[in-house]
Amino acid sequence: MKQTRRQFLTTASAAGAGLVLRSMNLPKNTFPKKGFSLNIYATRWGFKGSMDAFCKEAKKEGYDGIEDWFPNNEADEQILYEALEKYDLKFGALTGSNGGNFMLHKESYKTNLSKVISRKPDFINCHAGKDFFTFEESKELIEFAINESKRSGVPVYQETHRGRILFAPHICERFIDAIKELKLTLDISHWCVVAESLLENQKETVEKALKRTCHIHSRIGHEEGPQVSEPRAPEWQRAVNAHYVWWDKVVNYKKEAGEPLTMTTEFGPANYLWSMPYTQQPLADQWAINVHMMHEWRKRYL
Repeated sequence: MKQTRRQFLTTASAAGAGLVLRSMNLPKNTFPKKGFSLNIYATRWGFKGSMDAFCKEAKKEGYDGIEDWFPNNEADEQILYEALEKYDLKFGALTGSNGGNFMLHKESYKTNLSKVISRKPDFINCHAGKDFFTFEESKELIEFAINESKRSGVPVYQETHRGRILFAPHICERFIDAIKELKLTLDISHWCVVAESLLENQKETVEKALKRTCHIHSRIGHEEGPQVSEPRAPEWQRAVNAHYVWWDKVVNYKKEAGEPLTMTTEFGPANYLWSMPYTQQPLADQWAINVHMMHEWRKRYL
């Protein structure tokens, strides 16, 4: 019987999801100590509606909270707070630094981070510095964040992101060894691109990062890009399995330690999301993929 394009995509997605689930070994059931929790956040990246509409959809899907760049004006701050209260959602803030040289990055980072910390979000995920800064320059930014976190009580994490301080495993390892209080947002998809591998030859280095992870961006990357086209498609099974091996370890470390863990489903829009040339028609549904990732995490870890 001839299928329509919609029927084909539905059937293929379901089959792919089943294949991945059957082939993945579920993690050992580590009994969590008191203090462990897992809260899952929705990314606003790629959502085209208002803050109220975004929070409404996130709540409807079952997210615990949202993650977004902190507003740069009081009017948008008020809109954010009203939506969070209206839909009873938690909030994780993104902040970072910018400028043409280290001094400008340092100034903007201190200003941005201090402002966001004063608003007391659940956590702050940092895009700090640039990949070409010296070790000492980058260390200064990280240590400023650690001191601000200790002073305020707000958790502050540095993301493993291309173009930023912790853009590659071997670079991140230097900071882990030098700064005992460094805490990470693990978006390991970036490292797969930088290393053009699933990090098979850097297991000890990756293990160090997993033990410092407090927040995760659950996007799945591969050797040639930061985002697979559709994680339920069987051709990406190897990459999906690799990421779950890493995430399993982080979750178990947190369960064993009795510590909280947060996660944001962060499959992004184009150009992360694959699309057709010329028309830019997306080849998958970004929102649906992120909701899928949320449900997979709940089934797997809760």
